[in-house]
Formats: sequence, C-alpha cells, structure tokens
Amino acid sequence: MKLRLSAQLSALAAIAGTLCVTLAISQEPASESPRPAADSKPAPAGTKAKPTKPSFEEQPRVSVAAAREQAKLMHNIYETTLEVMHKHFFRSDRSVLPARAMEDVFSEMSRQSTAQTRWISVNTKAMSIHHEPESDFEKQAAKAITAGKEDFELVEKGYYQRAGRIALGAGCVGCHSQQFSAPSPTSTAKFAGLVIRIPVKDE
Repeated sequence: MKLRLSAQLSALAAIAGTLCVTLAISQEPASESPRPAADSKPAPAGTKAKPTKPSFEEQPRVSVAAAREQAKLMHNIYETTLEVMHKHFFRSDRSVLPARAMEDVFSEMSRQSTAQTRWISVNTKAMSIHHEPESDFEKQAAKAITAGKEDFELVEKGYYQRAGRIALGAGCVGCHSQQFSAPSPTSTAKFAGLVIRIPVKDE
C-alpha cells in the first residue's frame, strides 16, 4: 500500500512538472541561447560531453509580461496539484506531507526551466525553518497576503518575483497551529505563500 501510494504521488508530481514545463515553454521564445557555464571544460577525446546546465544567472530571460503569465499558470497548477494530493492521497498517519512532496516538483522544475519556486509561511507557524520569509520581498509579500491581497509581485535586479496566496484547509491549519482541530467559523483565515522567481529581460 505504501509503495503504491508513493508511486501515485510520484506520477502526479511528474505530470504537474511536465505540464508546467510545457506551459512555460509556450509563453515566449527565449531571448538568447543559454551560455555555457564559465567553468565548463571540454570532454576528453573519445568521450561524450555531459550536458551542463547554465547557472541561474546565465539562463535565458523573458519579458516581464511573459514571466507574469508564466508565474500565474505555474501557481494555478501547483495549487491544484496540492489540493488533489490532499484529497486523494494524503493520510496524516502514514504519508509524506503533500507540501513536502511538492518540493520535489519545484526542484525538478528548477532543473528543467529558469523558474525557482518555494513555500513561505504567511500567518501561521512555519513547518520548516526553510519556509520562513527570508528576503525583503518575501517579508513584504507575507504582510500583503495577511492584509488580504491574493498576490504580491516585484521586478527587481533582473528578476520577476511573484508570491501567490495558498489557502490552508482545516487539516493544514491543525498541523501548523499544533491544535489538531478544525478552526472555528469566526477564526481568521490562514494562508501560506507560493513564491515563483523568473529571470527577465531588462526593459
């Protein structure tokens, strides 16, 4: 049963990642071909050169408009995938947390595209120290989402950054608050944030 569940989660994550890549590629042609990494070395004679992915700074860039649409699409796909994983696969007593499983998708997407994605805590306790808002942008985004905004964006230093609101259901809030009970109808809505960062052209 455990192996079957793991296989289902992996398949779902792979589908989400593939769909994100397809949508991202369809948005706009790259402004230039990726440059080889500065420290790349020629392969010895008679051997095949192993493909080297350029560093994040060296990857091709898109316009801000394309990055914005790309980030919105990726957010919707990630959010829907998370909801489906919670509904059909997650059991609190024996499963990997869906949000943690999604981080494998984020990692694979980062490997296949120019986008970087991560979770941030907004108005609940972070389940990992890695989810605490770190940059000034992430801290501003957490405040904006707490205040009621659905998303917060900023173009800065060659990057388009978008933080989108992720509503936390009763099960999520139970873990984050460590109360393990459904929130009352009058309690404040709880959210996490999904941060997507894409390199863009200078405009």
